[in-house]
Amino acid sequence: MRILVACEESQAVTVELRRLGHEAYSCDIEVCSGGHPEWHLQVDAVELLKMQWDMILAFPPCTYMTKAGSVRMRVNGEIQQERFKKAMEAKAFFMSFYNADCERICIENPTPMKLIGLPPYSQAIQPWMFGEKYTKRTCLWLKGLPPLVPFVPERPSSVTPYINGGCKDANGNYRRFQGRKERDPKKRAKTFPGVARAMAEQWAGNAMDRRGRHEANP
Repeated sequence: MRILVACEESQAVTVELRRLGHEAYSCDIEVCSGGHPEWHLQVDAVELLKMQWDMILAFPPCTYMTKAGSVRMRVNGEIQQERFKKAMEAKAFFMSFYNADCERICIENPTPMKLIGLPPYSQAIQPWMFGEKYTKRTCLWLKGLPPLVPFVPERPSSVTPYINGGCKDANGNYRRFQGRKERDPKKRAKTFPGVARAMAEQWAGNAMDRRGRHEANP
């Protein structure tokens, strides 16, 4: 299959898809860090939506839409108009993938603020479900794709938050997680290897196997 992995400079999902024999391309306005520039399209992803793809997997920026940033959206009960404007721009970018002319689409983002008005997400996953040792709730908007099936059915007792807390608890105090204190936004946003593998294997599968099934059932 010919697959666009939009807003992915890490190439985590692209590499897994290529491993299975698919013609996958990562896309981002930044240089890729995954080690395969020959598979990377350094352009505005919206421009690539004009082309025909068998599948689109998108990881658009979440900074101004995520629920985790709600404390900065409202100050003393008032919506910060400049931040809200940026959130609406981010939503328009998100929706360009959601409304793309493609039969198979997945868009990944953290839980959004209700204020933003994104469509309902299809599935919420955690990294530990796919063999990782962290929690980091992530939502998937799916079109023409089934929900991901976890590798691990129950949460292990040893998992820890991937990102150190910033949300307030019921008493209005900031939580102090014992998780990572990663400040680099690129590292915070990278797709976990287990999740990337699940996306590639469950949604695309081995290219040779798919070709064989297609030829057997024309």
